[in-house]
Amino acid sequence: MERVVKSGEGWRIGWNPNSDEFKGLVAGENWAIELTEPELNDFCRLLGQLAETMSQMTAELMDEEKIACEAESDRLWMEVEGYPHAYNIHFILNAGRRAEGTWPAAAVPGLVQAVQTLMVF
Repeated sequence: MERVVKSGEGWRIGWNPNSDEFKGLVAGENWAIELTEPELNDFCRLLGQLAETMSQMTAELMDEEKIACEAESDRLWMEVEGYPHAYNIHFILNAGRRAEGTWPAAAVPGLVQAVQTLMVF
């Protein structure tokens, strides 16, 4: 498989299976960090779980209600905050070199969609 980089307004995500250590990339408008394969796997899994949770909350909340949900692994912590149809994402890399990043609500739909298809073989 070849290197894959997907991008949209305010986000980028990438996968390079031929890289020795840092096979993943996540980026926002003005920042980027490379991730190890386990870190990228956790990132994609947690983002998928949180996106599904926010989707399910649509039926539970009134239109003007906001919510915040968190998920974490040994490698990273992630939070989504906002309305079920428009929320920000914030993550903190807890292991090794430590880093954090945020995506605004406008960038989230494209990022979530890209994560679902990033490493499909």
